[in-house]
Amino acid sequence: MHHLDLQVIQRARAWTGDGHRVWLCTVLSTFGSAPRAPGSLLAANDEGDWIGSLSGGCVEEDFLERLGEGAFAEPVALVRYGEGSDPRARVRLPCGGVLEVLVENLAANDAARAHLAELESALAGQRRLVREIDLPEGGRRLRADSGQGPRVERDPRQVRIRIGAAQRLLLAGYSSVAEVCARYALPLGFEVLLCDPREEVLRGVDLPGVEIRRELPSAVIAAGACHADTAVVALTHDPRIDDLAMIEAVRSEAFYIGVMGSRQTSEKRRERLRRSGGLNETEIARIIAPIGLGLGSKTPAEIALAVLADILRVRNGIARDAL
Repeated sequence: MHHLDLQVIQRARAWTGDGHRVWLCTVLSTFGSAPRAPGSLLAANDEGDWIGSLSGGCVEEDFLERLGEGAFAEPVALVRYGEGSDPRARVRLPCGGVLEVLVENLAANDAARAHLAELESALAGQRRLVREIDLPEGGRRLRADSGQGPRVERDPRQVRIRIGAAQRLLLAGYSSVAEVCARYALPLGFEVLLCDPREEVLRGVDLPGVEIRRELPSAVIAAGACHADTAVVALTHDPRIDDLAMIEAVRSEAFYIGVMGSRQTSEKRRERLRRSGGLNETEIARIIAPIGLGLGSKTPAEIALAVLADILRVRNGIARDAL
């Protein structure tokens, strides 16, 4: 499944290959209620074609109208939508929110095509990058990104945007907690993959938008299902599912690896993984167990909330002791 930002970059790259100038728009920040998260993309070309989304409709219409009038001729521009303070934004968001958008003017040349090709590879999961865009000159660079943190950072002279594959949640095995995690993760922008070979457990499970594979999670992980923007969680209390998934997950690039269980259960699992799984201390240290934030969770919904909150904490580069 290709997420929307990847489709945007692929289309923009094709347009530049056909000789069209492209305007690449990135949501930098949102205030109040805004429908698209920082880092979301839209692209338009010099013939009025466009792809992507900034707000779900109202901002796109205004931007394209302005573009048709000859606006955004400079290499890079910042536009603030929603509060009426920016003369280049003639709309207010119905939801009452505010969003700031970076608009880059890309010529149909080799440099732009090469830059878009690098972004495509990052969004496809081949690597993670940070884009650095100078303000107001529009100079741009790419560097490798090996950490977690905010999707967008900026100062008066530069914008830095993390580029990676669509966030993925790999659920190792089905349970009532896993089902709620899946339902919570979709509106947070995660691709959700549920892996479980047990037909009797999956019978009657209906999770729209979730890819279900009737395979051992460990086999799916070993086959390359985890990239650096993947969170792997095991929530079954079944060692045959959970332990094997952990053994494979620590060998992957997954940014979050967690397994459900009490402190006593988790310590027994660590000992099994050392003795039978052959994991070393560095690998075992990658596993978050007990999983999730300590919210006093008891019900499946509460546990799922604690799990997703902890995944977001790690994704945003926030230490537990900073909460």
